[in-house]
Amino acid sequence: MVFVYSTCRDVEEARKLSQLIVERKIAACVSTWPIESCYMWEGAMKCENEYALLIKTNEPKIQDVEDLINQNHAYSMPLIAAVDVRRLNRAYKEWMTTVVG
Repeated sequence: MVFVYSTCRDVEEARKLSQLIVERKIAACVSTWPIESCYMWEGAMKCENEYALLIKTNEPKIQDVEDLINQNHAYSMPLIAAVDVRRLNRAYKEWMTTVVG
C-alpha cells in the first residue's frame, strides 16, 4: 500500500478528484481535509486555503493516480507525492484488494 498526497484549490476540486479516483478503481479511498499552505510563487509569499488529499492505493496504481490528477487539476504544477506504508492491518488490506482494480 502507498499513500499518495496532493492538494487542491478548494473542496469542489477535492471532491471531484476523489470521486474520479474511486470510481475508476485506482484507489480504495481518498481522505480530504482543509489546510493552509504558505509558499513562494513568482517571487511573492502566498498563504492560501487548500484541501489536502490522502489517496490510499497500491504501488502499480501510482502512475494512474498521477495521470488522473494531472489531467483534471486546476494547478499547472500540482504536488503528487507517494509514501510507502510499511505496515497495514489485514482487514483493511483484504478490503482494499476487493475495490482497487
